[in-house]
Amino acid sequence: MLKRILARSGCSDEGYRLAVEVLRGGGLVIYPTDTSYGLGADAENVEAVLRVYRVKLRPRTNPLTIAVSDFEMLRRYAIFDEKMETFMKSFLPGAVTFILPKTERVPDEVNPRAIGVRIPDNPIALELIRRFGRAVTATSANISGEPPAYTPEEAMRALPDIELIIDAGPLPKRPTSTIVDLTGDRPVLVREGPVPFEAIIRKYEGVFQSS
Repeated sequence: MLKRILARSGCSDEGYRLAVEVLRGGGLVIYPTDTSYGLGADAENVEAVLRVYRVKLRPRTNPLTIAVSDFEMLRRYAIFDEKMETFMKSFLPGAVTFILPKTERVPDEVNPRAIGVRIPDNPIALELIRRFGRAVTATSANISGEPPAYTPEEAMRALPDIELIIDAGPLPKRPTSTIVDLTGDRPVLVREGPVPFEAIIRKYEGVFQSS
């Protein structure tokens, strides 16, 4: 049965404790982000990751992204240099997913080739990940191909068999994150989102053409 943690004025220590307990046990948690409600699993637990695909009816050919709490945690999962970090810090935390070369810590079940990473600009999401101590999946809490969930009720209707939801109330209806591939020589837009690609390109050129 899905457990509901009320967090409309912020999440309690007990709420975080219960959510972390679920994640450590291989369970799934619905949590608020800066875009829509997300579906979190331990990104290093292959069985938990595979369950995310199953409950969302998401094809394995559509890789998952992960969310981390800060750049220190990001270094465990993605490969990037100091200049790339400077560039990404202009947009993270925020509604951008950057695709980077992955480390061996990322299971192939999450993504066999690279890794999409987010640092969501939401205090509950960031604190949950910080307390958990490792990356969680950052896919939207919906059936694949359906609209994102912006209320706890929408998320629970879509995914009734999840262990726990952190109910932060209705979220502003923002588009899902801009996705940009940084594995090549230049950024490539994968999906339009709330952060304009033109702004990302301008910042990239400013950082990488300054030397």
